[in-house]
Amino acid sequence: MNALAPRIDFASSADAEATLREVAQHLRKGRVVPYLGPGLAELSISTAPMAPDALAAFFASKVALPRRARGNAWASAQYIENTRHRATVSALMAEAFAAAAAPTALHQYLATLALPLVVDSWYDGAMRAAFGLREDWGEIQGITRAGIGEERWYRFYDAAGQEVDGQIAGRWTTILYKPHGSVVPARNFLISDADYVEALTEIDIQTPIPDEVKARRTDRSFLFVGCRFNDQLLRTYARQVLKRSAETHYAVVDPNALSKNELRFLLAQGIAPLAIPLSRAIELLCAA
Repeated sequence: MNALAPRIDFASSADAEATLREVAQHLRKGRVVPYLGPGLAELSISTAPMAPDALAAFFASKVALPRRARGNAWASAQYIENTRHRATVSALMAEAFAAAAAPTALHQYLATLALPLVVDSWYDGAMRAAFGLREDWGEIQGITRAGIGEERWYRFYDAAGQEVDGQIAGRWTTILYKPHGSVVPARNFLISDADYVEALTEIDIQTPIPDEVKARRTDRSFLFVGCRFNDQLLRTYARQVLKRSAETHYAVVDPNALSKNELRFLLAQGIAPLAIPLSRAIELLCAA
């Protein structure tokens, strides 16, 4: 890391684990919101692409992409949308995530808690599957506005996967918020650059963030598990979801993998980095 890079003093392994144990206690009491990323999804048993680079590789295996789009899932999807229509993008996403993702131990553990809010930023259905037979929860998914002719930014689904009126969301014990959509239950995907253009033009004024999510994040800390912030879009969404929440948050990270932009983001957002291997972090969280 060069002299121009932001500096973070990482806690020792023992201190980081002690902090995570404390966070886990607050999590159980509903004071911390888990924010799940593709890194956790990668631990699921599935043949689906469980990371942005893997999704970009999937697109490249299906369509000959120009160099500028290769390696970037969002740019790849945009190229396919421009040249082969939106329906092709949706069909490829459905194909990519057709194999169900088995819930990890952390998914299963979180599903046992009466959490007010769980944020899941990948397209798989592992968290929905983990809720199993619980009936006191529901899901809010971000949707593309491309071609739908509606003034909506998201849709609501009950535990059975049926679309419902958003007025009932306040009665759900737990809300699963999927800001980028999901393959289940209705194949809603924000994936192409065009999908995000409208959302990003209004996200500063919070319009694309559901009111019930805004209410449930208030005064709560967030715990990022399996998340990277090495893409401006991912940083923007996380920043907007964090608005008007508590001042201190936490992220399980690999300090050797963090880019300068990620370090700056952590510092700017008051996110304390916990340098703990993901498998160990899951073990600590589930043992609380």
